[in-house]
Amino acid sequence: MTIVPKPSGTIPDRSIYERRESGVRSYARAMPRQFARAEGVWMHDNQGGRYLDFLSGCSTLNYGHNHPILKQALLDYIGADGIAHGLDLHTDAKQDFLDTFEATILKPRGLDHRVMFTGPTGTNAVEAAIKLARKVTGREMVIAFTNGFHGMTLGALACTGNAAKRGGAGVPLAHVSHEPYDGYHGPDVDTADLLEQRLSDPSSGLDAPAAILVETVQGEGGLNAASPEWLRKIARIAKDHGALLIVDDIQAGCGRTGGFFSFEDMGFTPDIITLAKSLSGMGLPFALTLFRPELDQWSPGEHNGTFRGNNHAFVTATAALRHFWVGTAFVDDVRRRGDLLDQRLAAIASGHGFETRGRGMMRGINVGSGELAATVTAACFKAGLIIETSGAHDEVIKVLAPLVIDDAVLHAGLDILETAIRDALANDYAVAAE
Repeated sequence: MTIVPKPSGTIPDRSIYERRESGVRSYARAMPRQFARAEGVWMHDNQGGRYLDFLSGCSTLNYGHNHPILKQALLDYIGADGIAHGLDLHTDAKQDFLDTFEATILKPRGLDHRVMFTGPTGTNAVEAAIKLARKVTGREMVIAFTNGFHGMTLGALACTGNAAKRGGAGVPLAHVSHEPYDGYHGPDVDTADLLEQRLSDPSSGLDAPAAILVETVQGEGGLNAASPEWLRKIARIAKDHGALLIVDDIQAGCGRTGGFFSFEDMGFTPDIITLAKSLSGMGLPFALTLFRPELDQWSPGEHNGTFRGNNHAFVTATAALRHFWVGTAFVDDVRRRGDLLDQRLAAIASGHGFETRGRGMMRGINVGSGELAATVTAACFKAGLIIETSGAHDEVIKVLAPLVIDDAVLHAGLDILETAIRDALANDYAVAAE
């Protein structure tokens, strides 16, 4: 297998980015290349470089780049002058998606949830979820968790723990209490019991919540994975205290942790579920909020969004559901590959006294230092591997390879990661010279 990371020839002029693009950009700073095309697990720059993608658009490209079946479905639809933008009008593309989603995802899992098209991104789905919970319950307080990440618009940002991201709000982020996530105080403290104690004590100062919002695996928070037992307790606590349970499956869903939803086979059913990222399968903006039928108390137009009718995303999402989610072959293969990834990362981590995090194909290594993690990911990029970090101090190196990656290619990428960790430690966190 050949990986060609180095640019060849004259470096093209990219000064337009410095001159015109906002300084808020981040990924481009760590990966200073201009990418021109992508297919499968590979990205190509415009200088002849090829890179193995272990980022997958932060789990937006679970089926890889430009999957041929999804791409052809979109090309056929565009070629037939299919509706591109439809607000919330009925369209053939929307009906096909809803029929397929009901038949392949909802009914086989015993879910009767309504489907709300919220707008283009995950934060839109979270905003709708917490707004609906407040509307239905008549309460204001939302319980979120330490190290949680739910989006950058103000309501979702209030539920996010990261101080740097919260700092950009410019206004108070209120009506949310951040309670300790599973394992936050170590293995000997059951934080679900702490939450139950707080909610049951009329003098705790914690108002009765409209909702409890939780990720089963915290994608941006460091790949902390909650146990099924803890999650079942949280679900029971929500029910006992009249709160709605919202599971944010924006990064952990669509197969990333094994099942289509990250909470499958855990013994509880969320009242509300948010989905986005890989829902379209092609990187097209698409987000949903799902909720139990009795919660569908919206008035027409009470919550909307201009791009909630992205029919191109409906087309590719339908193609993805029909290709990957009929039968169990895809799920079985993802779970097998997740076990392989777990074993390989554990072997790499144990050689240096590090620990692994995550679940399924959403895993990483906590190297204990943001500086070390940054050095490792920079070395990986030089070697042709795109990989990023997460965690409170960016100390977790996160593997989000496409779910369809070949085993040999996955091992090749992990070889690069293993070498980069070893070299960074041997060179006191310095990236090896060219």
